[in-house]
Amino acid sequence: MFYVKDGANLMNGGLFVGKTLIYADLNHIILRITPKYEPEAKENSILVSSHIDTVFSTGGAGDCSSCVSVMLELARGVSQWAHSFKSSVIFLFNTGEEEGLNGAHSFITQHPWSETVRVAIDLEAMGVGGKANIFQAGPHPWAIEKFALVAKYPSGHVMAQDLFSSGVIKSATDFQVYTEVAGLSGLDFAFSDNSAVYHTKNDKVELLRPGSLQHLGENMLAFLVYAASSSDLAKGNAFRAPEDTNQNSAIYFDILGKYMIVYRQQFANMLNNSVILQSLLIWLLSLVMGGYTAIVSFSLSCLSVILTWVLSLSFSILVAFVLSNITWAAVPYITSPWLVIGLFGFPSFLGAFAGQHLGFLLLQKYLSNAYAQGKRALSPSIQVNLASLEAERWLFKSGTIQWLVILVLAHYYKVGCSYVPLVWLVTPAFSYGLLEATLSPIRLPKPLKTATLLIALSVPLVVSIGSIIRIIGVLIGTAVRFDRNPGGAPEWLVNVIVSIVVAAAVCLTLVYLLSYIHLSGAKRSVILVSFVLFGLSLASIWSGLIPSYTEDTARAVNVVHVVDTMAGYGNSKDPISYVSLFSSTPGNLDREIEQIKEGFECGREKVVDFVTFSVNYGCLTYEETEMGWSDLDIPKIEVKSDRKTNERVTKLSIDTKDSTRWSIAINTNEIADFGFRVSGDPEELVPMSNKSSVGGWHVIQFSGGKNAPTKFDLILQWVENSTHASGNAGNDVQKYLIKLRTDIDRLTPKAERVLMKLPSWCSLFGKSTSPHKLAFLTGLPIDF
Repeated sequence: MFYVKDGANLMNGGLFVGKTLIYADLNHIILRITPKYEPEAKENSILVSSHIDTVFSTGGAGDCSSCVSVMLELARGVSQWAHSFKSSVIFLFNTGEEEGLNGAHSFITQHPWSETVRVAIDLEAMGVGGKANIFQAGPHPWAIEKFALVAKYPSGHVMAQDLFSSGVIKSATDFQVYTEVAGLSGLDFAFSDNSAVYHTKNDKVELLRPGSLQHLGENMLAFLVYAASSSDLAKGNAFRAPEDTNQNSAIYFDILGKYMIVYRQQFANMLNNSVILQSLLIWLLSLVMGGYTAIVSFSLSCLSVILTWVLSLSFSILVAFVLSNITWAAVPYITSPWLVIGLFGFPSFLGAFAGQHLGFLLLQKYLSNAYAQGKRALSPSIQVNLASLEAERWLFKSGTIQWLVILVLAHYYKVGCSYVPLVWLVTPAFSYGLLEATLSPIRLPKPLKTATLLIALSVPLVVSIGSIIRIIGVLIGTAVRFDRNPGGAPEWLVNVIVSIVVAAAVCLTLVYLLSYIHLSGAKRSVILVSFVLFGLSLASIWSGLIPSYTEDTARAVNVVHVVDTMAGYGNSKDPISYVSLFSSTPGNLDREIEQIKEGFECGREKVVDFVTFSVNYGCLTYEETEMGWSDLDIPKIEVKSDRKTNERVTKLSIDTKDSTRWSIAINTNEIADFGFRVSGDPEELVPMSNKSSVGGWHVIQFSGGKNAPTKFDLILQWVENSTHASGNAGNDVQKYLIKLRTDIDRLTPKAERVLMKLPSWCSLFGKSTSPHKLAFLTGLPIDF
């Protein structure tokens, strides 16, 4: 058992920009397995970590009881192999992860064993079931290279790492602490299937798949036994982040879950440079040999690619806006993600085909004229037929142009998944060159062979299609919690984003296939089937045949009893009490309110500032909200001193009463810096230093156990040129210097009635910034 009195997480990357996370009274469970006859093995350890806490809205079967159960079985298995180890294995079962990675941070910064860790492995979940995929690896490639060598069923793609590190996926794991704070390298695993249930009531044991746990366990056991037996770890800090990360980071992807390919960025640079230069050279020579006709055909082929994208995106986005107007749910396909194939996939396909067919007609017309002038000995019908065949070939080759451009961009920006455009360029180019290309200008064009397409698509589909499907599935699942500031995003935005991603997938993966349809007899049938399937999908949504939400795939909502004293500082105004209902899932709450009633009124004028986020659209009720709380629960902010000199300094005393989970926002337009400590403790938890901000606010989030302190001192150093540093507030009386929200895990009678009437298709949703069921709001005006 490892007890943590208190600590402060000052990370400043990703979601932690503009934040300080403070924790207290945490308890972790730590187990170290060391070989009996290798005492020096204690000096070099492999860390395996996951969290045993969860948010208030769920039982946490997937996130992360599944990880903990695997770790327990791994500890048993590893202990039986430990006699051959040269390094120890540490299993960290930490708490405080859901409140801001506090458990991992406290271990790394306060436990003596953290100094022995050479490689860190984090187990996570953002869904229930599926394969345990590696979605972050490195910065040093040792761990991923050895995992690929020994794992029985390796699964992971650097494409997920690219998306995660780019900030597209708004989340963080303990792995960030291990890499950013400790400077370690390692692996980050996660279950991601059925991600719509994440942090809701449906993250339950019934949805766990034993095969998923077995998959993670078998891979991890093989890796741990190999790594702990390796003499490499005895080299101390050999696997910390390399100085030249751009050259030494790993590119990795699995092949059908059976094999994993890993190579370093340096090799990827060489490979990409070689392919790009050879492709440019081949295109340059072919255009020079083909003359003016080839240059014009090349230009028209590029135009066909542009038209393909424009019309595909247009058709798909149009459907997105239609959906937003014919259904009551803003995201009507969450319960049945496969519906996006009919709703967006087929319109995207039709748009892509229409765009490419326009390019085909332009090419056909131009080449017919060219054949009429250069092949006069042939009959006009043969000339038209030859022009059509030549146009078909140019459309196939336009796919290589598209992927060459993408490869150049991916290589320039050092994107890890540059292997995707590489295989989509090289394999079709090889197939075409092997079966179709000719250096003789005399030879007349022939229809494209089916074998050319099969060879062209075989490797690219095997390498990348699984990742593309998985990413789209995760994107749809995260739509449940898309709106981080409820009502802050347009209701149609999720549909538009999904439609764009699907259209992009269609344009990228079907560009070679589409070129075969224009001259085939199946053209009309393909178009008709696409229209029918799209119509059926749209009808199933419009009619309600397929429900938008169900009890097992629920809409994310929050019900919070709020006691607001923001306007009460320095006067005798009574607190305002109300219950707030809002949703992270885009869309209005009209149907929910019809069932709940309880005097709720909804609208965009019902704005509530919860300090860590704002509700821009929600529902409020003031009826019968005076029960379940008292004035003794209201937090207090007291000005202890206010020295108005050239450097104005204000000292505040904060009493959070019974709350051990709270958030403070500090106005950085007025406050240049601050210090923070527990009252009566001379040591500062947060010293004066440069601190970042977002939107003019720096947020302190505190979470602790039952014995955590509730009284604190906050020292504010004002901005030198502040218009209020001299006490002249002007017309800014309504602006706040600090805002405070305290949370209490207590259910008031009014909130309990609302929860009892909540529709079965709704679930409470929790995260580190979410308030509990009872929240108190207060603040200190600038002109206090």
